[in-house]
Amino acid sequence: MRCRFLPVVLLASVAFVSGCQPAPDFHTDTAGAHSWKQLQGNYVVVNYFAEWCAPCLRELPELNEFHAEYGDKVKLFGVSFDGLDNAALAKLREDYQIQFPLIQNEPLPALPFPQPNMLPATYVITPAGEVKGPLLGEQTLSSLATATQREQ
Repeated sequence: MRCRFLPVVLLASVAFVSGCQPAPDFHTDTAGAHSWKQLQGNYVVVNYFAEWCAPCLRELPELNEFHAEYGDKVKLFGVSFDGLDNAALAKLREDYQIQFPLIQNEPLPALPFPQPNMLPATYVITPAGEVKGPLLGEQTLSSLATATQREQ
Protein backbone atom coordinates (compact mmCIF):
# COMPACT_ATOMS: atom_id res chain seq x y z
CA MET A 1 0.00 0.00 0.00
CA ARG A 2 1.33 3.41 -0.95
CA CYS A 3 1.25 6.27 1.49
CA ARG A 4 -0.94 8.97 -0.03
CA PHE A 5 -0.28 11.25 2.89
CA LEU A 6 3.51 11.41 2.48
CA PRO A 7 3.48 14.61 0.36
CA VAL A 8 1.23 16.30 2.93
CA VAL A 9 3.50 15.21 5.80
CA LEU A 10 6.60 16.46 3.94
CA LEU A 11 4.97 19.79 3.15
CA ALA A 12 3.90 20.23 6.77
CA SER A 13 7.43 19.39 7.95
CA VAL A 14 8.99 21.95 5.62
CA ALA A 15 6.51 24.60 6.76
CA PHE A 16 7.23 23.80 10.41
CA VAL A 17 11.02 23.94 9.98
CA SER A 18 10.94 27.16 7.95
CA GLY A 19 8.55 28.64 10.51
CA CYS A 20 11.18 28.09 13.20
CA GLN A 21 13.71 30.29 11.44
CA PRO A 22 14.16 33.64 13.16
CA ALA A 23 12.49 36.50 11.35
CA PRO A 24 14.84 38.97 9.70
CA ASP A 25 15.45 42.25 11.56
CA PHE A 26 15.11 44.32 8.41
CA HIS A 27 14.73 44.20 4.63
CA THR A 28 16.55 46.33 2.10
CA ASP A 29 15.52 47.42 -1.34
CA THR A 30 18.49 45.81 -3.09
CA ALA A 31 20.15 43.33 -0.72
CA GLY A 32 17.24 41.34 0.72
CA ALA A 33 16.57 40.39 4.33
CA HIS A 34 19.13 40.73 7.12
CA SER A 35 19.46 39.90 10.79
CA TRP A 36 21.85 41.62 13.16
CA LYS A 37 23.16 38.23 14.24
CA GLN A 38 24.06 37.43 10.61
CA LEU A 39 25.94 40.74 10.32
CA GLN A 40 27.92 40.24 13.54
CA GLY A 41 31.65 40.03 12.92
CA ASN A 42 31.54 42.89 10.41
CA TYR A 43 31.40 46.63 10.69
CA VAL A 44 27.97 47.95 9.79
CA VAL A 45 27.23 51.61 9.06
CA VAL A 46 23.64 52.89 9.17
CA ASN A 47 23.01 56.41 7.92
CA TYR A 48 19.77 58.30 8.59
CA PHE A 49 18.88 60.89 5.97
CA ALA A 50 15.97 62.90 4.62
CA GLU A 51 15.28 64.54 1.28
CA TRP A 52 14.62 67.90 2.97
CA CYS A 53 18.00 67.78 4.79
CA ALA A 54 20.61 69.64 2.70
CA PRO A 55 23.63 68.20 4.60
CA CYS A 56 22.17 64.70 4.10
CA LEU A 57 22.01 65.23 0.35
CA ARG A 58 25.53 66.70 0.30
CA GLU A 59 26.96 63.60 2.00
CA LEU A 60 25.31 61.09 -0.39
CA PRO A 61 28.25 61.14 -2.88
CA GLU A 62 30.64 60.42 0.02
CA LEU A 63 28.45 57.52 1.16
CA ASN A 64 28.32 56.19 -2.40
CA GLU A 65 32.12 56.43 -2.60
CA PHE A 66 32.52 54.68 0.77
CA HIS A 67 30.21 51.90 -0.38
CA ALA A 68 32.13 51.52 -3.67
CA GLU A 69 35.49 51.40 -1.91
CA TYR A 70 34.70 49.41 1.24
CA GLY A 71 31.38 47.68 0.49
CA ASP A 72 33.03 44.25 0.44
CA LYS A 73 34.33 44.80 4.01
CA VAL A 74 31.75 47.12 5.61
CA LYS A 75 27.97 46.92 5.21
CA LEU A 76 26.43 50.35 4.62
CA PHE A 77 22.68 50.88 4.86
CA GLY A 78 20.60 54.03 4.53
CA VAL A 79 17.42 54.74 6.49
CA SER A 80 14.79 57.31 5.57
CA PHE A 81 14.22 59.53 8.60
CA ASP A 82 10.71 60.21 7.27
CA GLY A 83 9.71 56.53 7.19
CA LEU A 84 8.89 56.55 3.48
CA ASP A 85 6.96 53.64 2.04
CA ASN A 86 8.88 51.29 -0.26
CA ALA A 87 7.68 52.97 -3.49
CA ALA A 88 8.73 56.44 -2.29
CA LEU A 89 12.06 55.01 -1.13
CA ALA A 90 12.66 53.56 -4.61
CA LYS A 91 11.96 56.96 -6.15
CA LEU A 92 14.35 58.62 -3.71
CA ARG A 93 17.09 56.12 -4.69
CA GLU A 94 16.57 56.96 -8.34
CA ASP A 95 16.31 60.74 -7.87
CA TYR A 96 19.55 60.95 -5.84
CA GLN A 97 21.45 58.05 -7.43
CA ILE A 98 21.93 56.24 -4.11
CA GLN A 99 24.18 53.23 -4.69
CA PHE A 100 24.00 51.48 -1.30
CA PRO A 101 21.09 49.44 0.13
CA LEU A 102 18.23 51.30 1.80
CA ILE A 103 16.38 49.77 4.74
CA GLN A 104 12.70 49.45 3.90
CA ASN A 105 9.91 50.45 6.25
CA GLU A 106 7.59 47.68 5.03
CA PRO A 107 7.88 45.50 7.04
CA LEU A 108 8.91 47.74 9.93
CA PRO A 109 12.64 47.25 10.70
CA ALA A 110 14.05 46.30 14.11
CA LEU A 111 17.13 48.47 14.60
CA PRO A 112 19.43 48.25 17.66
CA PHE A 113 19.36 52.02 18.29
CA PRO A 114 16.79 54.80 18.51
CA GLN A 115 15.92 57.12 15.65
CA PRO A 116 18.17 60.17 15.99
CA ASN A 117 16.87 63.63 16.88
CA MET A 118 19.13 65.41 14.37
CA LEU A 119 20.27 64.80 10.81
CA PRO A 120 22.40 63.62 9.22
CA ALA A 121 23.14 60.92 11.76
CA THR A 122 25.23 57.81 11.31
CA TYR A 123 25.55 54.78 13.57
CA VAL A 124 28.49 52.38 13.44
CA ILE A 125 28.05 48.84 14.74
CA THR A 126 31.36 47.15 15.53
CA PRO A 127 32.14 43.51 14.72
CA ALA A 128 31.40 42.72 18.39
CA GLY A 129 27.93 44.26 18.03
CA GLU A 130 28.66 47.47 19.98
CA VAL A 131 26.70 50.48 18.72
CA LYS A 132 28.72 53.70 18.32
CA GLY A 133 27.08 57.02 17.72
CA PRO A 134 25.22 58.61 16.39
CA LEU A 135 27.91 60.49 14.52
CA LEU A 136 26.16 63.77 13.79
CA GLY A 137 26.75 65.92 10.73
CA GLU A 138 28.00 65.16 7.26
CA GLN A 139 30.25 62.14 7.00
CA THR A 140 33.05 61.79 4.47
CA LEU A 141 34.92 58.87 2.99
CA SER A 142 37.73 59.66 5.43
CA SER A 143 35.55 59.96 8.55
CA LEU A 144 33.74 56.70 7.77
CA ALA A 145 37.03 54.92 7.05
CA THR A 146 38.31 56.08 10.43
CA ALA A 147 35.10 55.07 12.23
CA THR A 148 35.29 51.57 10.74
CA GLN A 149 39.06 51.22 11.14
CA ARG A 150 39.72 51.13 7.38
CA GLU A 151 42.97 52.50 6.06
CA GLN A 152 42.83 55.45 3.68
